[in-house]
Amino acid sequence: MIGHLRGVLFEKHPNQVIVEAAGVGYDVQIPISTYTALPDAGEPVALRIHTHVREDTLLLFGFGTPDEKAVFEKLISVSGIGPKLAITVLSGLATPELVAAIRSSDVAKLVRIPGVGKKTAERIVLELKEKLPAIEAAGKLAEAAPPEHAFTALERDVLSALQNLGCSRPAAEEALRKVKERGVSEEFESLFRAALASVR
Repeated sequence: MIGHLRGVLFEKHPNQVIVEAAGVGYDVQIPISTYTALPDAGEPVALRIHTHVREDTLLLFGFGTPDEKAVFEKLISVSGIGPKLAITVLSGLATPELVAAIRSSDVAKLVRIPGVGKKTAERIVLELKEKLPAIEAAGKLAEAAPPEHAFTALERDVLSALQNLGCSRPAAEEALRKVKERGVSEEFESLFRAALASVR
């Protein structure tokens, strides 16, 4: 199963992207919330992936943050909700709004989402209300981790180079932050050498 995908954003649309990694283009379905946070085409991108396998189909669904993926996986656990409808729900309401609607049993807000009828909305509230702590815990993890697009293209190149040398992602990010605080020149070689020295 694919759980994480990192590569170059080859093409993007509001509900779908193609990510190129190791010469292969992966077609990934996404919600609007993920689309609005994407970098420009041609830039590095990282997505959390849910792999949906059926007898004759393998579909990839991508998310920019852990909370988006957590909510998606809770939604598809609801009777009658498949992955495509779950993506529609996430596109219709931002994660905090969706959580608030479930907590307050706001069925009226949920039925305004295309494809969600009253019975489906009621099932979402009934089956997910008790699962809110797990969803919110994932949201806190998302706040603690800076998203991929928080770094410039140059900085992502530096991070990638450090990782290619065996440095872990958290260590590479910490080294880069320290280097930037020291005011090192915003050039690849300067940033890379200073960050590498900081890691060592």
